[in-house]
Amino acid sequence: MTRIIAGYAGSLALAVPKSGTRPTSDRVREAIFSALDARGLVAGANVLDLYAGSGALGLEAASRGAGSVTLVDHSRDAATSSRRNAERVVRAAPAGAIPTIRTVVQPVQGFLAGAAGGWDLVFLDPPYELTGGELVDDLLLLATRVAPDAVIVVERSARDTEPAWPAGLDLDRRTAYGETAVFWLSPAEPHAPAGDQPTAPSQSS
Repeated sequence: MTRIIAGYAGSLALAVPKSGTRPTSDRVREAIFSALDARGLVAGANVLDLYAGSGALGLEAASRGAGSVTLVDHSRDAATSSRRNAERVVRAAPAGAIPTIRTVVQPVQGFLAGAAGGWDLVFLDPPYELTGGELVDDLLLLATRVAPDAVIVVERSARDTEPAWPAGLDLDRRTAYGETAVFWLSPAEPHAPAGDQPTAPSQSS
């Protein structure tokens, strides 16, 4: 059974699509959110959940205080489940802390190409059969559409070769939980043009 782990909707059981999804295990979600909560990255965040399936990652963020969550999946079956789950999470929210949750039925790259962006926290948990090249294409679109201090969490099979991360994103760390590898990315620091480099003050005698 997939459920919300913590927050105001803690223990809420989630509807899961009948096929085509691979929900993140409770163990992995708990580890991810423990790390995020320790850095204060969830409360009030603008969250994007790509390949959302049941919406478990995005809705876990909502339960823990995220301000807005967008769930994206091309499957109508997944969207039906995630909408139902989102409605239940919203009903559980305390007055004055109700998140905005939106479900989008669209391929990920099509959504990103037309999105304004500005997300603080992004989850990508694509099907394991998604190729590394397709994942890199997703990340290339995402890199210019996140907040400067955003965190991007990518899940892959621990058996897969690590993707070649695109320019514009830095790999901060990798953690492994059994068959699941979790990669933590952030926007690359911009490099100042050569002419803008600070110069050392001149020395006078």
